[in-house]
Amino acid sequence: MEIIEILKAVILGIIEGITEWLPISSTGHMIIVDEFLQLNMSEEFKEMFFVVIQLGAIMAVVLLYFNKLNPFSPTKSKKEKVDTWTLWFKVVVATIPAGVIGLLFDDILNEIFYNYQTVSLMLIIYGILFIMVENRNRYKRPAVDSFSNLTYKTALGIGLFQVLSLIPGTSRSGATIVGAMILGTSRSVAAEFTFFLAIPVMFGASLLKLVKFGLVFSQAELIILLVGMIVSFLVSIVAIKFLLRYIKRNDFKAFGYYRIGLGLIVLLYFMLIR
Repeated sequence: MEIIEILKAVILGIIEGITEWLPISSTGHMIIVDEFLQLNMSEEFKEMFFVVIQLGAIMAVVLLYFNKLNPFSPTKSKKEKVDTWTLWFKVVVATIPAGVIGLLFDDILNEIFYNYQTVSLMLIIYGILFIMVENRNRYKRPAVDSFSNLTYKTALGIGLFQVLSLIPGTSRSGATIVGAMILGTSRSVAAEFTFFLAIPVMFGASLLKLVKFGLVFSQAELIILLVGMIVSFLVSIVAIKFLLRYIKRNDFKAFGYYRIGLGLIVLLYFMLIR
């Protein structure tokens, strides 16, 4: 196996680690990158790789929030353990809509919507939504500023917004963060709940792709996959910490403008250059 393929996996891992958590669409970036940086692997492997590489990103959430998400922690009081279980139940409730729709229609949705026109449009639309929501909320105090007052109804509502992320270019984190803020959550609650929602959603998606691929890898395929996951894990730790620090002092408008710019670049590239 050539060293260049490993370097490609490193670059893809970096892109995944950044774009999975920042609400800027990993799909939009992968479409552009795939034009110039194509893995010399089978189409079946690449389809699986771009999903399963997310496991590295998920492990970053598990590591950073292990104590907060661990209901068995000996350092927690009985009430804290109950609160942790309650948080997990809310995550499960919010996961159901995307889980059901994804299982039933994921292949159909990808077949219909996985194209540069849709990805560009979703990048731009959600970029505009970020700006509009931030402008609307500028002088409003969020109704939900902690997980203790995040109701099951609100959690389900966020889960319904997550369904929209099944359309490529939307961004899972983008859809859930916009939805959470529309429903009255603070930026920090919206971002962290998005991180937690990713755990069952992305574990499930990765498992399905692995089973579909067949769980049989050549040595080269295994190395490429592991490199991508490890790099994604390391970069995700940095990206998550950055986002949490950023939103303490800033709003999401910058991501909105970035999405609009990227959407236009994708659209113009495929229309005029490719």
